[in-house]
Amino acid sequence: MTDISIARETRGSLLGRGKFEDPDRTARGETRGQVGFVRLETLWINTGTLCNIQCVNCYIESSPSNDSLAYITAAEAAAFLDEIAERRLGTREIGFTGGEPFMNPDMLAMTEDALRRGHEVLILSNAMQPMQRPRIKEGLLKLREAYGDRLTIRVSLDHFTKRLHETERGPNTWQKTLDGLDWLSQNGFRIAIAGRTCWNEDERTERQGYADLIAARGWRIDPHDPSELVLLPEMDGLTDVPEITSACWKILGIHPSEIMCATSRMVVKRKGAARPVVLPCTLLPYDRLFEMGATLTEAERADGGMFDNGAVKLCHPHCSKFCVLGGGNCAG
Repeated sequence: MTDISIARETRGSLLGRGKFEDPDRTARGETRGQVGFVRLETLWINTGTLCNIQCVNCYIESSPSNDSLAYITAAEAAAFLDEIAERRLGTREIGFTGGEPFMNPDMLAMTEDALRRGHEVLILSNAMQPMQRPRIKEGLLKLREAYGDRLTIRVSLDHFTKRLHETERGPNTWQKTLDGLDWLSQNGFRIAIAGRTCWNEDERTERQGYADLIAARGWRIDPHDPSELVLLPEMDGLTDVPEITSACWKILGIHPSEIMCATSRMVVKRKGAARPVVLPCTLLPYDRLFEMGATLTEAERADGGMFDNGAVKLCHPHCSKFCVLGGGNCAG
């Protein structure tokens, strides 16, 4: 892991005043907020951290060389789907994230397995070259024909202008992403866009900017539907953010069940590991203190450290900035 990665996962020392160090108490000695597990609505599967591009502010630091999270296999993913079926958990959605999921050689097989079992599938992609390979396109067309709108591909388009999108994604990324979205839309896929809210624009301006682009390209996306145009808050583990206490729920008018980790879990496979592990959510891929076990059953019973009988203690800056204060949720 790079020095930046280590820094982003260091809660207390960089934020000062002992923040995010004690799982149970904030730096002021107040009881730390927790989120209890309600149900497994979405199971995220990280397909691996390798990506065809390297974005400036990628929270997981995906790149053409970062293989800190290995490619998960179809058999490993199937074990979790088996557990869902055996325990009758009623999980609606299986989400695939990366890295770039379409770089994983088992991506189509994992997608088909989840769809065949009756789940909805959400794939987070940059829609660039890995997705646009003939073999992948052919496979996606077959899945769309068989399963229709139960498959959604959400494409990262960081801004509705080329200049700002490429500020994040790098040169020569804008048109390739548009080409991918064009192909998906023209072939009848259910698609969505994920944008960022780091440009000092209000939401109305952002949605209108995307609306103009969507109309010009003829994409099948409603820019005013928050599930079709998802505007995500920034994540920066180095920013000094407030800690969430048990009293914050009433102050903020938020119920813990509204937070992502109440209804989601993520599976990752670390490089060199014998098997995958379960984490509370998509935002903490490298922090081993948040490992909940090797199965969904173990995750529900996780206790001690960052967990209290399956409840997640909000002891990370992302819990505060992205989820509680930012209102972010990666699920569809």
